[in-house]
Amino acid sequence: MDSYNSPTTKPLFKGTQIVWYVLSLLEILLAFRFALKFMGANPVAGFTSFIYGITRPFTAPFLAVFPQTTLEGSVFEWTTLLAMLVYWIIAYAIVRLFLISKTVSTPEAAAKLKEEE
Repeated sequence: MDSYNSPTTKPLFKGTQIVWYVLSLLEILLAFRFALKFMGANPVAGFTSFIYGITRPFTAPFLAVFPQTTLEGSVFEWTTLLAMLVYWIIAYAIVRLFLISKTVSTPEAAAKLKEEE
């Protein structure tokens, strides 16, 4: 059986699409946070407050890792960049796990093993 015509191919494809979509949304929100902090946006403005509020749970685990670099109202928030990197790595790992469960024919498996030798 060709692994591309396997019944698991479409769900795996959809699963990877969902992971990349969710990651893209999160990365965009975190990029907005980083840009707003860097440009010294007014934290009580509606949009700024919304972005800070929605991204806070995603940056909270990283807040104590690096000190904030502040210069005349601009904040270079290293923790946001770290969060973006960590979430990308997590998404990549999840997609790789999905691909491990893909159906593979015996010839495909043999060829892959031979490549890895």
